Amino acid sequence: MSFEYEFPRAALTVDCVIFGIDEGDLKLMLIQRNLEPFKGEWALAGGFVRLDETTEEAALRELEEETGLKKVFLEQLYTFSALNRDPRERVVSVAYYALVRMSDHQVFASTDADDAAWFEVDAHPKLAFDHQNIVDMALDRLKNTLRYRPIGFELLPKKFTLSELQHLYEVILETKLDKRNFRRRVLKTGLVVETGDVQKDVAHRAAQLFSFDKKRYEKLKRDGFNFEV
Repeated sequence: MSFEYEFPRAALTVDCVIFGIDEGDLKLMLIQRNLEPFKGEWALAGGFVRLDETTEEAALRELEEETGLKKVFLEQLYTFSALNRDPRERVVSVAYYALVRMSDHQVFASTDADDAAWFEVDAHPKLAFDHQNIVDMALDRLKNTLRYRPIGFELLPKKFTLSELQHLYEVILETKLDKRNFRRRVLKTGLVVETGDVQKDVAHRAAQLFSFDKKRYEKLKRDGFNFEV
């Protein structure tokens, strides 16, 4: 039985804010559009949701199609529905943000993207549509979430020093942290465990390497924790 809706329907899209860490700096993944509108300009990876997929499935598909990224930590951010956010038609976008360990992923552009590249979060090209608003909200969410959920480990190598972990928090939170207090609070969570290994091929004294307790990590990621730094 066919059915016709009385009211016109808005188009539905997804947009993905992808954060990564490279050499201690927080980076943002962008694609260069090869379609109108805003052809040649930089934007977030994303696109229209198909009728046979959820918004999360669409976000994961668009990430892989436009940047080559797959199997990433992805979380819903917000729904953007300003009336004039897209010049083509009435478009509502469900935004997601992703955290990736850059060394684990090879990035390449395809489908409707001419290029895909990493930029520093505070030094990137002007963005198409309302994507700057989306990035700003995602960055605020990342900073807030970092304090009560251990998502920062998604950006670290499997083995890391406590200095690397502290620098990650300092980069994202944009603040300098007391070394002694930070280490005491991190070790108190039980999230990190000694690996028995130390850094190799470094000019300075080799630091001890840690890894995170996966079982405790998953529990705290599910239950939440309070980590005031």
